[in-house]
Amino acid sequence: MNISITTIQSDLYWENKKANLDMFSSLIKKVPKESKIVVLPEMFTTGFSTTPQDLAESMEGESVKWMLKQALISNKNIVGSLIIKEDNTFFNRLIVAQPNEELFYYDKRHLFRYADEHLNYEGGSNQLILNIEGVNFAFFVCYDLRFPVWSRNVKLKYDAAIYIANWPEKRRDHWITLLKARAIENQAFIVGVNRIGCDGKGISHSGDSMVFNPMGEKISTPHPNESKVETTKLNLELLNNYRAKFPTYLDIDDFTIHP
Repeated sequence: MNISITTIQSDLYWENKKANLDMFSSLIKKVPKESKIVVLPEMFTTGFSTTPQDLAESMEGESVKWMLKQALISNKNIVGSLIIKEDNTFFNRLIVAQPNEELFYYDKRHLFRYADEHLNYEGGSNQLILNIEGVNFAFFVCYDLRFPVWSRNVKLKYDAAIYIANWPEKRRDHWITLLKARAIENQAFIVGVNRIGCDGKGISHSGDSMVFNPMGEKISTPHPNESKVETTKLNLELLNNYRAKFPTYLDIDDFTIHP
């Protein structure tokens, strides 16, 4: 069994929702029919902004409606994060919009202290794992990648994990290394989607969006600093055979994560 997933790596118009939505509407049209999931970068309508007061939307806002529309017309699951406001609190919220018009979300748990994200947003406390076409996907956002306990695949709850990001180019080696590590230690496919270009704060991003298989082997073709729509097949037979032959998950440490 295979499932195809599409990553969209692009520059972002700084804090310009309309321009970004128009751009991604065009890019989603390039996604092949067989793909079941389309993954956009973190804060894909604005870039990584720490002024949510000026940019936040509600779950009934234009961008969420746009995601639902794109999921419906493309017949795919659309994944990306937005700045969402609820009860005077701001969240960096990853949203999964499904073709049946259902919505699921995950609020980024680890807020990037180095850029004062923790001063402007509230962190989440609940993980999100969804079954899509018989495959269990876990969802994370950017800085979460540095925290292996939060990502730990306890009792093989997921087959693949998706990380969306605005990860700076100067730490690109960390991005690539950590994606590979998460694949190996969790015996799962790991999908990383990052933006390219220079944001409104002068920070450069190289993209380096890529997919690793459970052995830590790269199965996609990275395109640093290029706008790229790429589709990768995840081979579930390979996953299951590898876990059966090398069941490290049976020796995992027990632990409890506190809010």
